[in-house]
Amino acid sequence: MAAVRMIGKSYYIAVNFTDGMFKGIYNGKQHHVADIPAVLTRAWNAGVERIIVTGGSLEESREALAIAETDGRLFCTVGVHPTRCKEFEESGDPENHFQALLSLAKEGIQKGKVVAVGECGLDYDRLHFCPAEIQKKYFEKQFELAHATKLPMFLHMRAAGEDFCEIMDRYKDRFTGGVTHSFTGSTEDRDKLLAFRNMYIGVNGCSLKTTENLDVVRDIPIDRMMIETDSPYCEIKNTHAGIKHVKSSWPSKKKEKYEPGSIVKGRNEPCLVRQVLEVVAGCKGITNTEEMSRIIYHNTCRMFFPQDLDSAAESLLAGGDQDS
Repeated sequence: MAAVRMIGKSYYIAVNFTDGMFKGIYNGKQHHVADIPAVLTRAWNAGVERIIVTGGSLEESREALAIAETDGRLFCTVGVHPTRCKEFEESGDPENHFQALLSLAKEGIQKGKVVAVGECGLDYDRLHFCPAEIQKKYFEKQFELAHATKLPMFLHMRAAGEDFCEIMDRYKDRFTGGVTHSFTGSTEDRDKLLAFRNMYIGVNGCSLKTTENLDVVRDIPIDRMMIETDSPYCEIKNTHAGIKHVKSSWPSKKKEKYEPGSIVKGRNEPCLVRQVLEVVAGCKGITNTEEMSRIIYHNTCRMFFPQDLDSAAESLLAGGDQDS
């Protein structure tokens, strides 16, 4: 694994370190020790520079901030995932719940750790967790959070393109920009998102499953794209259409035979973002992955780490030091 490095600098969006799998728990059963430090070591060795830990509820956002405080290269989001939006009403006081999110976001901003509002949006594939009307109500509410903090948004859109884009259009003046991550939509969905100013599309293994997915991704401009894994989910599997473009690999072991130096088979990790880069390049017919990597790096800086767009970063984008 350590022999494979990302080209140039890499900032990485979307890792769910609050998930039980990173505590060694699968389907309620403990299989191995918590191993975030080992996972991070693989990521840093693969050339990942920074990671944004995703918050999906008020409690998860608190945990994401606590994790982010353990390493200078970790950052996080604060928000409520569409499938969790019932927590606003189940709290007994939705406005107080919102104020708790706002306070947490402000605390994290002061600490230099919270870089986005989210994960928020709409997910109509999983309405059994939360009805559409509640999802829409509290998706809209979280634009208040973005407006109050002046943070970009980390967005989720699954089987809900029409409603999602209608809400985005109504609130387009209430947020500075964002990324619709783990994109699995249609050509029409893609084009609607790209019509929004300062909107990026996040691509991971779930975005690259079928030939149709690859056709959609192929026509996302590189300067409007970010790459991710959404680990521990959305790995690139051998059955996926994009697998033919994958060149890199890491040793893996089943969770029952866990070894700290190996990836857990079936559990996605941040280091595997390299494979996403390889598939995107392959489906676009791009051989100069160095230039592609630089552009994606710039996209992530521009949205979440604008302070990094200094003379050194601009020099890198212009073809300067690629190993810094």
